[in-house]
Amino acid sequence: MRSSLFRASGVGLFIILLLAVFAGCSTIDCPVQNLVYTKYYLKKGDLTPDTLNGDTLTIFTVRRDGTDSIVLNQGTEIASYNLPISYTSPEDVFYYVMEIDSVIYVDTVWIKKDNFPHFESVDCNAAYFHKITDIRYTTHLIDSIVINNPNVNYDVNTEHFHIYFK
Repeated sequence: MRSSLFRASGVGLFIILLLAVFAGCSTIDCPVQNLVYTKYYLKKGDLTPDTLNGDTLTIFTVRRDGTDSIVLNQGTEIASYNLPISYTSPEDVFYYVMEIDSVIYVDTVWIKKDNFPHFESVDCNAAYFHKITDIRYTTHLIDSIVINNPNVNYDVNTEHFHIYFK
């Protein structure tokens, strides 16, 4: 009698544990990569696509701890590129270093933005989406930068900026 009761309670315990496991699983798919990037397209004066032809472009930024971080390293023959955007800083600063005929030029770009926490689910970490509010830049080699779409989220195909070089 005791062994059949033990078996019955063991099966019942197994079923309860199995139900608890399935109930604990969530069907929410948290994004694996919850970073957001801004996309820059090089343009000519007449809005047609442009490329860096033989020129070398490096872009870096300075982190909160004071160290620098290269976000684009010696790009050549590029027509577009993605740059990361900080989570909660109200302004990001990028330094554009371009070498043309062995002469190095440096431009600075300041991007002001509003940051909004974005929640997929309570099971997922919060991500931050952004709205670009302003852009300033020096003009050693950059002619102009136009905000094409101010909303920055997970969409990697959105053209956020059009950049025109001299």
